[in-house]
Amino acid sequence: MSRPAAGTTKKRLFSQRDYLAPLPIPTGEQPADVLNTIWRKNEVYLDIGSYSIGSGVMVIWPLAMMFLIMGYYSWDDDLWYIFAIGAGLIVGVPSFILIQSLFRPVPLPLRFNRQRREVCVPREDGEYWIVPWESVTAAAVQHSTVSQGGRMEMGLLFIGFDNPDPDAQEGNQHFSLGFNCGGGTTAMALWECMRSYMEVGPQAVPDSRVGEIPYEKTQIGSIVTSLRKGDVFDVLHGIFFITVFGTWLAEKAQNLKLSAPPDLPYPEISEWSKPLPPEQWAKRSPELEAAIAEREAELAAAGL
Repeated sequence: MSRPAAGTTKKRLFSQRDYLAPLPIPTGEQPADVLNTIWRKNEVYLDIGSYSIGSGVMVIWPLAMMFLIMGYYSWDDDLWYIFAIGAGLIVGVPSFILIQSLFRPVPLPLRFNRQRREVCVPREDGEYWIVPWESVTAAAVQHSTVSQGGRMEMGLLFIGFDNPDPDAQEGNQHFSLGFNCGGGTTAMALWECMRSYMEVGPQAVPDSRVGEIPYEKTQIGSIVTSLRKGDVFDVLHGIFFITVFGTWLAEKAQNLKLSAPPDLPYPEISEWSKPLPPEQWAKRSPELEAAIAEREAELAAAGL
């Protein structure tokens, strides 16, 4: 099956799709882990998780605050109960789904092995795929809608994998994950966390922000640290995010589920994840080497 080449962009009236891989060439964006998807990072592999309960909290919290404020000012209206029912549905249903997710096991992460240039893709019933890195597909998808409230944009980063078993049954030949990061340049920056790790190295991507982190880097700890330094702007910045976006609650929900991110429970993958001597590291294909060189020249000419 033919796929659009990396770097291709397809635009429609209300949508845009940027193809990022294969082959995984530079996007020109800096790596940014906007959803805290990096669960583990070392010299051998990078674990990427698609479980982002914190972002769910940060979507629901502003809606809840907005309806509480609106409800306060409309409490004396004759039809207040209609507003209450509507607000309860809009906020209550996603809140119920979010609470349910707290009682479910955390999905296993993808594991990108840069020394072998392969990706371990966990599947159902204890199965997993080992997929060549250069065969991975990625696309940033962005959609726009126009209503009375104005223009709204939504987007995803899609990453796809093909089953390496040529005899795989129908329905088990492909697998894809979607990361709700907003599309466009934001999706490219998230993709760069994976691409840069594999093609540049661990130093090129951010460290993991899940699990145990120093107190100074927590939501409250950073505010207290800024207060001690007399940085009033940073203190107000932190308070704004806690009150408006619910980042403190998002942090606590994330810590509850990801204080110890799940590991891949396959003995063979534990062996696969061990470091190799440098002389045994897999190399780029000549096609990717040429594509990266061409792309880097284009970015340099554009001043990026």
